[in-house]
Amino acid sequence: MSTEKETIIGVLALQGAFEEHQECIEKATGYKTVQVKKPEQLDGIDGIIFPGGESTAMGLIGTVDGMWAALKEFTQAGKPTWGTCAGMILLAERCVGGSAVIENGQSLIGGLDVLVCRNYFGSQISSFEMPTPSPPGFEDGGDYPGVFIRAPAILTVGDDIEVLGKVVATPCRQAAVVLRELETKIANGENVIMMGVVDALERENGIKYVDVKKEEKKDASADEMGNLQLPGAADGTNAREVICAARKNNMLITAFHPEITDDYRWHKYFGQMVKESK
Repeated sequence: MSTEKETIIGVLALQGAFEEHQECIEKATGYKTVQVKKPEQLDGIDGIIFPGGESTAMGLIGTVDGMWAALKEFTQAGKPTWGTCAGMILLAERCVGGSAVIENGQSLIGGLDVLVCRNYFGSQISSFEMPTPSPPGFEDGGDYPGVFIRAPAILTVGDDIEVLGKVVATPCRQAAVVLRELETKIANGENVIMMGVVDALERENGIKYVDVKKEEKKDASADEMGNLQLPGAADGTNAREVICAARKNNMLITAFHPEITDDYRWHKYFGQMVKESK
């Protein structure tokens, strides 16, 4: 009789599309899933998914009872972790376009040397689907249907990050303001860890961008984080080639929402990560 331990994947259930991820991972892999709402529920699980949703709300909830500290310990221990959309933001070391009303900026778990721009692809009503690269080893079936809902984009990654997918997309109006300010800071030699920006418009004499309200959090040196280099913008359209999927060892991030499609290849890929880690 086999005594092999049952594989269990947790889904962070503070807010967002956690039930959809549970359904997908169970159909894709046959693994058992559990909702994780408290630090003690991390015990005994083999991997965890951070779902899409609202990263600011997750951050506010997760810092109340020590959940963020427990999640950092979990990911740093090498347990497979997958962040989708808002979950991707939580795993980033750097974030721009965060809410300027949150004291001390966006609450991040971190672990991946990536720079993420929140809401790069636009607001909720600007949601769309576009072809994206399929996960490694699951190319059968062609491009993957990437669903972007108020989605972030990865602007740049560290040398130890494996890029799994890129798309060419024009930043939304608010993200364009963020990028303009970020490019100014980079040109001035500043090392940006976190930057919140509130979009502002002047409607007299036509619509144009005006000064933005912003905040920064600097908690790492330039030597620790390296130099920033943003993807170049196309003339006329401002479209950029941005990263939509990446991985470093046990940590996987995707900007889109695989949990609301009937294509389970990314869930199978993460299930494979969990299997290989045991």
